[in-house]
This record gives sequence, C-alpha cells and structure tokens, in this order.
Amino acid sequence: MLRLATTDPDFERKFARLVDDRRESDEDVSRVVSDILSEVRQRGDEALAEYTLRFDKHALGAEDDWRVAPEACAAAFAALDPELREALELAAARIRAYHRDQLPSDRDFTDPIGVRLGAKWRPVDAAGLYVPGGRAAYPSSLLMNAIPAKVAGVERLVVATPTPRGEANPLVLAAAHLAGVDEVWRIGGAQAIAALAYGTRRIRPVDVITGPGNAWVAEAKRQLFGVVGIDMVAGPSEILVIADGGNDPDWIAADLLSQAEHDPSSQSILITNDANFAEQVADRIDVQCAMLSTEAVARQSWDDNGVLLIVSDLAEAPALANRLAAEHVELAVDEPEALFSALRHAGSVFLGRHTPEAVGDYVAGPNHVLPTGRRARFASGLSVLDFMKRTSFIAMGPEALREIGPAAIALARVEGLPAHARSVELRLK
Repeated sequence: MLRLATTDPDFERKFARLVDDRRESDEDVSRVVSDILSEVRQRGDEALAEYTLRFDKHALGAEDDWRVAPEACAAAFAALDPELREALELAAARIRAYHRDQLPSDRDFTDPIGVRLGAKWRPVDAAGLYVPGGRAAYPSSLLMNAIPAKVAGVERLVVATPTPRGEANPLVLAAAHLAGVDEVWRIGGAQAIAALAYGTRRIRPVDVITGPGNAWVAEAKRQLFGVVGIDMVAGPSEILVIADGGNDPDWIAADLLSQAEHDPSSQSILITNDANFAEQVADRIDVQCAMLSTEAVARQSWDDNGVLLIVSDLAEAPALANRLAAEHVELAVDEPEALFSALRHAGSVFLGRHTPEAVGDYVAGPNHVLPTGRRARFASGLSVLDFMKRTSFIAMGPEALREIGPAAIALARVEGLPAHARSVELRLK
C-alpha cells in the first residue's frame, strides 16, 4: 500500500506515476484474443464448442447445452427466497425509473429561411449483454445492462454467460427473467463476444455489446468496436474516497474494501486531511480484511494498489481527483457540495457520509457500469443512449435552397468536388 502526502518533496513525481499506472491487459492478451476472434469468425459454432469445453469444462451438444430455456429462467425467479426476490424487484424498479428519465426527445423545427431540421432517436435492433460467470457472477450487472436496453426499446436482448461445468447461476437466470431477456446462451470469454458480434449458425449477431468481464472480454470488445457498438473498454474497479477525520474509520475501511474485493487489480484510494485518521482506516482495513470471505483478493488489491494520500486541506482534493478521474468517488464530508462543484471527472459521485458506493451498485438507480482507467475524462456510465442512435433530417423547398445553395456550391468547388457543386446548381437553374 502506497502512502503519499502533498508535502512530500517528490510528491508530484509519485502522484504522476500513480495517475499513469495502467492495470490492464498486455500484448499477450491482445494476441490471444485476436486468435480467438478469428477462429470464431471462421468456424462459428465449432470454435465456440471447442473453447467452451477448454475453458468452462462444459460440452455444447444438445440445444439445452447451448441455451437456457426461458422456462428455466422463470423457474429460477419463482424459486428465489421472497426477501431476495423483493430486493431484485426493488433494484429493477429503481433502475428502470432512473433510466426512463434519460430517454431523449426528437427534434423537429423550421429555421427562419424555411429549412426544416431535426433528429429522430431510434433503438438498435438487438443488444448483446455479457454477464460474467466465473469470479464475478452478478445479477445486479444483468439488471444494469438489460433494463436500460429495454427502456430504450431494443426488441431483442441476448445474454451470453459462461456456465462452468454446466452450472448456471440461478440468480443470473432470475434476473434475466425479471429484466425480460429474450435469449440466454451458455458461452463466455472472448469467444462469446465474437459470437455476438459476428453471429454463428445458432446465434444471430447483435448491434451493440455491453457488460463487464475479465481482461480477455474487455480486449475482445476493444478489437470488435466498429463491427458492433460497445459500452466501453472497462478495466479493473476503482474507488476514491475523499474523507475528513469526522468519519468512522470502520465505515471508510469498508468502503475501500468494497472495491478491493472485486479483483486483485482493483484500486482503492483514500484522500484525507487527517494523517491519524488515515492510519486508523489502514488498521481497520487489516481487521476487516481478515473477516471477509474475499480476503485473499481484497488483501492483494489493497497491498498492491491501495493508496493513502494526505493533503493539508481538503480543498486540494478535487484537483487531485480530477487527474485520477476515478470510476467511483465518495465525498464523505458533512457539506459535500463545495467539493462536488469542483469535481469535473468521475464516473459516479456519492455525496455525504451516508452514501456508500455499494448502494449505487444495487438499488440507488444510476448505472453501475462506469468508465475506469481515467476514461471518466471523456466517457460516461452506461445509459439508454448506448442502445439508441440519432438520425438527423433536413427538408427544404426551392426558396430555401436558393438562400443557402450558392454557399454549398462555393465550398464544393474549393474542395475540388464538382459533382457536389453540380447537384445543387442543377436545382438552382
């Protein structure tokens, strides 16, 4: 775990190295993924069966081996403990309500010279949702991906999820039923992303692929962007907590561990103006870590990537946070608005002492699929817009064309495109 203070003589050098650190896939992953994509594109279902047997120890033979029937998803939902079913339904309702408010409006207006202009929003025809089935099998992620697609109006929702040794996660199946997923395929890894993008004899291709995954899944999405749309290239999870000494160190320790337990490559950072409080948090992390079933992962993440950063004044924190552009940022202070107003780059922000990041992972409403690896500088979390596209339109009569057509002709000629110019000139004559 790294300890930094803005008063250190070499702080800028060390902080710049922290900002530039990339905890993501290397060239070996890129090469392996490229080979897998090529095999699936060329050999389709045959390659899928080979990779699924190799990586998941699951033989794809009969139809039930390939696809989970809708009836099985409905049965998994019906079999849920009532308390858990209510929790999933609450999460789904809040996610749906939040994302409905994101739906964009069409535009249609006529400007002063009589040109009609506007844009129409339409959903994509089909979306592929990747749901991990190994270390991370999360029904919450399925809801976060499927519900915005449904709200956007996508007609066909396809889930790809690995089922190691043929065992499907019943919570994932229950969430698929609740979200209205149309197809659930028992495939995972880069090969699943390839199948969704290219299509095979069994699996029809989709237009957009979203959802979290390991380094191979993320790399497959990166390489296939352009063949299909993607939500983002996601790296390891991140949390940045900006907190003063007025917090309970146990609370902040738990917040930092909530992301550390995701993956050994996850990163948890605390910025505080109280050095004694920082050490208390570090002590509580040691104690809490020992009590977690995810201790090994959380311990490695904190030891390898954890950071305690001491500032002289919390007013310094937003500038540092903007350079980090973290996935999750907690502002654990009594009056967070001043810090929030100065925070320009973050995937999602959690305001106040009683708003832990973990509530955003499940039931708050905003999407928990967020940009990592400093991509919050230019990217946003998953939304209904990831499942929609905008088509602009123009309409004009002869009078309007006479007004603006000559300028189009002049620009076409200077660019050396005579056919462009002539298509307007003919109409003006």
